[in-house]
Amino acid sequence: MNYVILDLEWNTAYSPQAHRFVNEIIEFGAVKVDAELNEIGEFERLISPRIGRKKLTGRVKQLTRLTNEDLAGQDDFATVTRDFTDFLGDAVLMTWGTSDIHTLIENYEYNGSSRVIPFLSRYCDLQEYCERAIDRYDEGNQIGLGRFAELIGVDFSEEEQHRAAADAYLSLKCLKSVIPGYPLESCILRADCDEFYDRLLFKNHYLTSLSDPDVDRGMLKFNCDVCGRQLRRVKQWRLHNRSFTADFYCKACDRRFTGKVAFKKLYDDVKVTRKLTVKEKTEQ
Repeated sequence: MNYVILDLEWNTAYSPQAHRFVNEIIEFGAVKVDAELNEIGEFERLISPRIGRKKLTGRVKQLTRLTNEDLAGQDDFATVTRDFTDFLGDAVLMTWGTSDIHTLIENYEYNGSSRVIPFLSRYCDLQEYCERAIDRYDEGNQIGLGRFAELIGVDFSEEEQHRAAADAYLSLKCLKSVIPGYPLESCILRADCDEFYDRLLFKNHYLTSLSDPDVDRGMLKFNCDVCGRQLRRVKQWRLHNRSFTADFYCKACDRRFTGKVAFKKLYDDVKVTRKLTVKEKTEQ
């Protein structure tokens, strides 16, 4: 099995045609490795922009050190993606985080195609894999590529970052440094199906109504941390900062509490966060 680690750079420009800002891809950079992670090929191409008067933003110029002149006369998106498809072959595609995949979807949709990325059949999120390999995976607090490299002691030049090929090679260095800390196969997903896109594009969100069918009302109950009895709710639930809050009372212990519960809707689950705080006498 071969793997291709891909990194993209893009320029955010306003499209009068779409009446919105578009993250237009301006560079592909990738490295192909075999099953033992030996390098067997590389792919590096610039793309000539066609949105926003074909001008790069100041931020993109600063980060990538690319100029408008560098991109003038380069191939278009369709040509580069066709060539990349040949380069990828039947390899597993890898990216650091899913932002590159989201941007690919956005570019295919803008160029008149569907949300499906034609060359994508198997995919691995390297960010998730590497974090799991060192037991640091947290969906709500993911680690950037440069920060992760520093964390595990991988040497790299700050000046080399934010160019597609350099970031692809840095991702490979991180992968080599942590494998086989976690089974790589467990993070390889089938990507040629609707479920992959449904899951990828699903936006996690907090539930803001207790009547929502995804709310487990059993999570709204609390027990006293001293006597273990179920607390009596003495005030109505109220929504504050994405959490439901209510006051509770334990008659046996004559103690009052504030309970907070948050329900975060994920693609196939609901993450519940609960906190019970004792109210001091002065608060009562």
